[in-house]
Formats: sequence, structure tokens, C-alpha cells
Amino acid sequence: MIVGTAGHIDHGKTALVRALTGVDTDRLKEEKARGISIDLGFAYLTAERGVVGFVDVPGHERFIHNMLAGIAGIDFAMLVVAANEGIKPQTEEHLQILDLLGLSRGVVALTKSDLVEVERLALISDEIAERLESTSLGDIPIVPVSTVTGNGIDELRRLILDAYDVESMPHGDGRFRMAVDRCFTLTGMGTIVTGAVMSGQIETGGHVVVTPSGIRAQVRSIHAQNRKTQIGRRGDRCALNLVGSDVSREAISRGDVIADPGLHCPADRLDVHLHLLASERRPLPHWTPVKLHHGTAQVVARTVILADGPLPPGSDGFVQLVLDRPTAATVGERFVVRDISDQRTIGGGRFLDLRGPTRKRRSPQRVSQLNALLKPSLKETLAGLLAVHPYYVALTAFGRDRALSQTQTDALVRDLGLTVLPHGADRLAISRETAQKLDADILAVLEDHHRNHAEMIGLGFEKLRIGLNPRLPAPALKGFLQQLVSARRVVIEGAWVRLASHAMHLSVPDERVWCKLSPLLEGTERFRPSRVRELSERLALTEYDIRRLLKALAKMGKVQEVSQDHFFMRETVVEILDVVIELAEKNSGRVTVADLRDRLDSGRKLAIDLLEFFDRHGVTIRRGDFRVLNQPKLGLFKSPKFATAG
Repeated sequence: MIVGTAGHIDHGKTALVRALTGVDTDRLKEEKARGISIDLGFAYLTAERGVVGFVDVPGHERFIHNMLAGIAGIDFAMLVVAANEGIKPQTEEHLQILDLLGLSRGVVALTKSDLVEVERLALISDEIAERLESTSLGDIPIVPVSTVTGNGIDELRRLILDAYDVESMPHGDGRFRMAVDRCFTLTGMGTIVTGAVMSGQIETGGHVVVTPSGIRAQVRSIHAQNRKTQIGRRGDRCALNLVGSDVSREAISRGDVIADPGLHCPADRLDVHLHLLASERRPLPHWTPVKLHHGTAQVVARTVILADGPLPPGSDGFVQLVLDRPTAATVGERFVVRDISDQRTIGGGRFLDLRGPTRKRRSPQRVSQLNALLKPSLKETLAGLLAVHPYYVALTAFGRDRALSQTQTDALVRDLGLTVLPHGADRLAISRETAQKLDADILAVLEDHHRNHAEMIGLGFEKLRIGLNPRLPAPALKGFLQQLVSARRVVIEGAWVRLASHAMHLSVPDERVWCKLSPLLEGTERFRPSRVRELSERLALTEYDIRRLLKALAKMGKVQEVSQDHFFMRETVVEILDVVIELAEKNSGRVTVADLRDRLDSGRKLAIDLLEFFDRHGVTIRRGDFRVLNQPKLGLFKSPKFATAG
């Protein structure tokens, strides 16, 4: 368990920690000289149940940024108030910060109790209890103490140790994250980073990343709660000895996060739920510069109010924070916002989304998503997101931004009965209700298409995809369709989708002609097939009959009319598109007529016809003398696995 102090300057925080642990947390020469805490101090108290870590924070208003860094990851707050002075300005601000961070476990240490009468102690205690009543610390006890006489110290120590209930402490679930508050070097060891473990656990030899910089490192050794150990976990203050080619004291600083490598994805646009303190004199307007404090980091940000007007004092609202540099954050993490001069705390709240959009961020659809993200539990949040546009969630990103383990993510999927679909390296989840709706809609769309276009083999995959609501990314829809294929309800032929019950057949005479015609469009001549006139001469049939048959076959998806009376087998068109893609990959995304002519060993006119055909269908886009691929349109001809989300 980690205990963090809070309170006004000279109210006895450092002396109280020394009385409880025997450790003087003022480690800096200037602190000794001036008699005040400037930076963070650390001490440890050994108990039967384990080791309690103490973080002593400075009380001076000039060092509030150090105080904010110190309370990152604490489990228990020790609010220190001098009995002879009562609640002072920094007491009030520290209490506001503890409340904004949602801390609910703690104790009030009423120091210097030997300097006042019993009546004064009772009066101050009542005043503090009344002030705490409206905060997250409303139920914590108040203990009078004196570091001079020793009165109350044993009671305070017992109360803290009793609060260290192993069963009630947060477990090491999730993936490893530790907020860095110090980085230094030790002779013979190298670079050491210290901080509070915010989630998960790390073992000696484990691999980590320093985020947001992205430096890769390995953990050589671990000290947790001031003891050497093999494992550091949530609730510990840890010192990690890091090694790596880019690891150095200069490369890592306070505000960085040591994390599981899979969590490295810095954010610079955060959608948050912000509470503006009632003490603010004016509403918070759009694009106000502020100082964002979270974990041990502080970042300059601009506020984008996601409502029609400024945020009034004492109210809550959705806000997007646009940062001046990327930071390592986690969804659900609490934060504090101060004015740009860092002179006063103006509010705080909780991170909802680390990938805030730049457009349509105030749209009704986005507000629905933010309301879902505001739900109190992960299960409710995921269910809420799946019930609003776009009706699917990328599971890898969802888990990464919340530092969830694979086990935790899989448990959410199982508990909610979600359908999981492939999406490249990620997986998409949709709700049971959405899956049932998609199932019914796909069958209804295909049935309607077959009824109105009985002569066609089926509906193009991409046309089916863009006509559905929700519109899944192509790989995910393909995965969903595969379930219908396995159930023998749907058939996929190339880029065509049809009901299993639907079939097109040529008449017997046409089938005979097609048996003679198809070899003339295949084989070595497939890239240079004869036109309708030449085919009619070779088969001794009229141009009308050949043209009519080929037009019908085009509707069935067997051939493609590339230019007037020039038909190619559908498979050949796909093969030619493969060639175009290959040429683009070799030539920085560009394809020229000469490239395609030489690759197919065809004439220039035919290469132009082929590229113009792809242009008409949007598969390629002409840029002067060359073409570039239009990735979302590849699904018109290629197998759905090549299509991308639109």
C-alpha cells in the first residue's frame, strides 16, 4: 500500500512521516537548509502484512506540481492539518486535488495537538469533518497527534496498518504501468527509475518500454517497497534497474511511464469528462490553455468544449484536451487541470478516450459514444459502445488504452456474449443484437437483389458492404459472411455474394456455345483475347449471338467487358489487377501504360484500355501520365480479403 501526504506548508507532514517510520524524507540540501519540503520524499514502514510506502509531498504552493506527481498511484491519503492553524489555502487546494482524483481511503492527522486546548481540537475537528463531508474523503477518521509528545502516533500508525488489508488492496490485474517520479544512476548498476506501479506487475528480466519516447528496455533488478524482489506489482513503490542501448538518465524523466511494450501508443488528443471547480470565477471557454497533470506528467493543453457554450463553474461536461506534445495516458485515469501559469487548480476529471476525433466531435453520434464511455464499469462501457454508432469496437485498441490483459478482454467478450470478427491484426466485436440484425439484413438484401436481378450471379461484395447498417470494415464483414457460408446459407464466388439457394444457368444451346467460346478467352491468349467480331468469325456465329451471350455472362460474373466488344474472363481481370498492384508496389505506388504493356506483353492500346477500365471503376486514379491505386475499391474485383475499411 502507498500512503501519500497532503496539507499546507509547515503543518508537519515530514515530521509526522519521520515519527511514523523513523525516516527523514527531506533528502535535498536545500530542503535541509530551508526547513521545507521541495520535492518528493519517500519512507517505508514494515508491518506483518507487508511494507507500507509513504510519499511525502511539499506543501508550498510553488511546488504544487511536485505534490501532484507524488500522489500518482497512492492508495491512501494522509491529510495533515495543524491544530493551531486549521484549514489553510494549501490544505484546501490539496483537498480539492484529492477529491478530483477520486481518493476515498485516508485519514486526517491533526498535528501539533499539544499546542491547543481540548476545546480547540474539537472545534477544528468539527470544521474539518464539515469540509470533508462533500468530498470523496467524507467518511475518513480524524486523529489528533503530536510529534513532540508522541501523542496519537501509535493510534495513527495502527489505523494506517489496519487499512493495509491485503484482500481489499488492488490486485496486479491488467498490464504493467509505472509512473516515473525519479531517474538517476548508481555506480555499478546504471540507470534506476522509481515510481508507483499503477497496474499489472513486472518480473526481473521482463521487457518494458519507456513511453511516450518509445525507448525499449529490460528490467535487470527490482526493489519494491525498499526491498529487493523478483516481482513488482500494483500497490508497490518500485525502483527498476533498466538496461538497453538507449537507456540513460538523460533519456528518462519524471512524467514518463514504464509500461508493457504493447501499451506504447502515446496520445495527443484526449476526450475527457471534466469537473470545473465552483471556486472558478468565470466559465471555461473554448481553446483555453491549461496545465494538464496526470500520473507524474504535466503537459500544456488546449480545451475544446464539446457543448454549445463555455463550461460553467461547478459543472461537469465533455471536453477535448489538445496537447502540445504526446503523453502516456490510460482510459479511466484521473487527472487535474490547473491554469496555464500553474498558480491554481481549476478542475479535474477522468480520461474517456485517448483517440479523440478532430471532426464531428460534437455530433449526436459522438455524444452518444462519450455517454457510453462515461459508464462506471468496463462491462457497461463496452456494452454501451456496441449499442451506438458504429456498433463495433476494436478489441485490441480497447484493451490497450485501458491496460487490460488478454484474459481480461476475453472475459468481457465472454460475459457479454459478443461476436468477434477478424480485422487485420486486430479483432472487432459486435453485440449479439447487432449480429442478429446483420444476419437478417444480409439475407434480406440478397433475396431482394435476386428477385430484381435474377439474371445476375449475385451482389458485389463491396456493394453489399456499403448497403448494410452497421457498415463493417471489409475484413470483418468477410469473417461474418464466412459464418453464413459455413451454415450453407450464403455462397461467395470471387467478389460476388449470393444466397445458397440462388443459381443461374445458361440455356442448353448457350451452354454449348460457351463451351466452345471459353477456351478462346483463356490460356496463353487470355491477356489479348479476340473481340466479338473475330470470335464470331472463328465460331461461324453472328456477332449478335456472341455479343448477347457475353453480355449475359458478364451479368453472371464470368466475364468482364473491358472496352466496347472486348471481353475478358473475370479471373483474368483479377490476374491483371494483381499485376497492376505488383507494379505499384515496385514503383512507389505508380503504374504507367508502358509498365503494364511490357509486363503483359501486349500492345499499348490494350494497356490503355485496361487502365481506363480500372479508372472507370475507381480502382485506379489517373495522375497525369501514371495511375495510383484506390485501395478501398480493390474489393470490386479482388477477393474481400484485399478490401479495406471505408
